Amino acid sequence: MLFNLRTLLNKAALRNGHNFVVRNFRCGQPLQNKVQLKGRDLLTLKDFTGEEIKYMLWLSSDLKLRIKHEGEYLPLLQGKSLGMIFEKRSTRTRLSTETGFALLGGHPCFLTTQDIHLGVNESLTDTARVLSSMTDAVLARVYKQSDLDILAKEASIPIINGLSDLYHPIQILADYLTLQEHYGSLKGLTLSWIGDGNNILHSIMMSAAKFGMHLQAATPKGYEPDPSVTKLAEQYAKENGTKMSLTHDPLEAARGGNVLITDTWISMGQEEEKKKRLQAFQGYQVTMKTAKVAASDWTFLHCLPRKPEEVDDEVFYSPRSLVFPEAENRKWTIMAVMVSLLTDYSPQLQKPKF
Repeated sequence: MLFNLRTLLNKAALRNGHNFVVRNFRCGQPLQNKVQLKGRDLLTLKDFTGEEIKYMLWLSSDLKLRIKHEGEYLPLLQGKSLGMIFEKRSTRTRLSTETGFALLGGHPCFLTTQDIHLGVNESLTDTARVLSSMTDAVLARVYKQSDLDILAKEASIPIINGLSDLYHPIQILADYLTLQEHYGSLKGLTLSWIGDGNNILHSIMMSAAKFGMHLQAATPKGYEPDPSVTKLAEQYAKENGTKMSLTHDPLEAARGGNVLITDTWISMGQEEEKKKRLQAFQGYQVTMKTAKVAASDWTFLHCLPRKPEEVDDEVFYSPRSLVFPEAENRKWTIMAVMVSLLTDYSPQLQKPKF
C-alpha cells in the first residue's frame, strides 16, 4: 500500500513539474529525551527549555536535509490547515510560512487586516474560537503581545507568534540554525547585539543562555530592552553559567564577539519617530571598524529588511555575512515549528552537537 501511495505521489509530482521524489516518510526512532511539543503554543522562547529549542533546531536540520538536499516529499501536514493573521506586512514570515506549510502537504490561509481585524470587527475570544473550529493552528503577526496571549488562552489549537511588539521567536530559531550550520556548535559563542532593545533582542535574551551562549548588547540611551526581560535574562545567564552585559557603547559590545547582530532601527508603527531615532542611533552602524574589535571568526546577522544606516555594504555583502542563509532558514525553522506542534514526527537525522 505504501509503495502504491509513493508511486501515485511521484507521478503527481512529475506531472506538476516537481523534481522531488516520495520515499518512505516513516518517523524516526522515539526521542531519548522525550521532548513532546505537540499541541503547545509558541508565543515566546521564555516558555521553552534549552532541550525543547534544540529539538526544534534538530527537526529543522532534518527537514532541510530530507526535503532540500535529498529531494524527498514529506506530506507530514496532509489534511491540515493553518490560519495566518497578518496585521503587519511581511516578506520572509509570510513566504516561509505559506510555502513551508504547503510543501508539507497542508493548506495555509492568509488573512490581512482587511479580512480579520483583531478585537475590532469581532472580539479576540470569538475569533479564537472560530479559528479553532476551522483550522489546526494559527500563526499571527500582530502589534501587541497581549493579543497573542488572549488568542492562546481562548483557542483550542496551537498559536504561533509570527512577530509582536515584545518577541519574535521564529526569527531567532532561524538565526540559531544558521549559526549552528556555520560554526558547528552554538555553545560558547558570544553574540554581539548593536541596535534597538526590541523584540529580536528580547527573543535572544530569552534563549541564548540556554545554549551556553554569551550576550553583549549595546543600545542607545532610552532604547534599552524591557526591564522585566532583562531581569529574567540575567537569571538565565546565572543558571547556565554564561555572561550577559548591557552597554551604550557599540564597540564595547562588539569586542571579542563571534556574531555581530543588528536589526532595523525603525520598525513598522514607528515611522513618526524616524528623525528622533536616526539621531539617537548615530554611531551604531555596523562597519569593518566594528568588526576589527570582534573575534577573528566573526560573522554578521540581520533579519531584514536592511537599511544602509544600520550596516554598510562592505559588511552586509561580505563573505562573513550570513543574512541570506539566515533568511532561507526562516522556512526550515517555521516548518519544524509547525511539524513539532501538530504531529508526532521525530527526526531521522542524527542529533547535532549544540
